[in-house]
Amino acid sequence: MHVQEWLETVPAVTVYTLVGVVIGLESLGIPLPGEIILVSSALLASQHGDVDPFVLGACASAGAIVGDSLGYAIGRKGGRPLLAWLGGKFPRHFSEAHIATAERSFEKWGMWAVFFGRFVALLRIFAGPLAGVLHMPYWKFLIANVFGGILWAGGTTAVIYYVGVVAEAWLKRFSWVGLVLAVLIGLTSMLVLKRRAKKAAAGQPAVEREPAAACE
Repeated sequence: MHVQEWLETVPAVTVYTLVGVVIGLESLGIPLPGEIILVSSALLASQHGDVDPFVLGACASAGAIVGDSLGYAIGRKGGRPLLAWLGGKFPRHFSEAHIATAERSFEKWGMWAVFFGRFVALLRIFAGPLAGVLHMPYWKFLIANVFGGILWAGGTTAVIYYVGVVAEAWLKRFSWVGLVLAVLIGLTSMLVLKRRAKKAAAGQPAVEREPAAACE
């Protein structure tokens, strides 16, 4: 059964809980399809009045922020042995190459890696634990975590919800052509947002690209 088809069979409170838990676990460092669950739920909200998009976005944001914070605490306590353990459990996601890539991002961008990393699948999983391992000051991590989590979760929910509403209206008037166009618009918007996030991170002044070592 498709994710969205299954979500249609459960109560709204279950959808909110599932979104918050899955995104929270993904942010904590466990590779789960948080973005897929969020997109499917936001699309469901646009088609069924039982699921409130504002509550959905709030739950997704809370899951992202809490999950990242727990990941930070675990990473700070576990240190590099934790990364080695994760590499053994999830070699596909926590390989040495992936860890090295994520660590270079932190060394280059500092707290911006946490903020913009929310829009990149690899960094979304690594951000919390790796920030803790590298002893980034928690206040810096928290600021980037809160704003990044709200922008990613709230922005994704809003875009997909709007696309779904437009798609349904167009579908009644223009058959399947409206649905195809609306979905393409939504996907294009998400890709543009992610691309701008990467460019903005790369263009930060050198003084803001704090080495991880300076975070201790």
